[in-house]
Amino acid sequence: MEVAKITSKGQITIPIDIRKKLNLKDGDKVIFIEDGDKIIFANAAKIAFMNIQKAFEGEAERLGLKDEQDVVDMVDEIRKEMWEKRYADND
Repeated sequence: MEVAKITSKGQITIPIDIRKKLNLKDGDKVIFIEDGDKIIFANAAKIAFMNIQKAFEGEAERLGLKDEQDVVDMVDEIRKEMWEKRYADND
């Protein structure tokens, strides 16, 4: 268990072990989540990434993507279509 003191400005210093565990660096944003009588403190970028992953859950299966190469191939195809559409108008 770590203990921190609150300054007159409401600031705390996050103990080094906690910063390392959460992979927090200078300038990173953190998020505070209320959970009943507790406050959960987390790396905001990590939470955002997890939310994005959850939002896209099942999309790969729906699109028939079975592995990383399928994703790469799909991205390449989309880029090709965008390139052709963009430069077809310039003929």
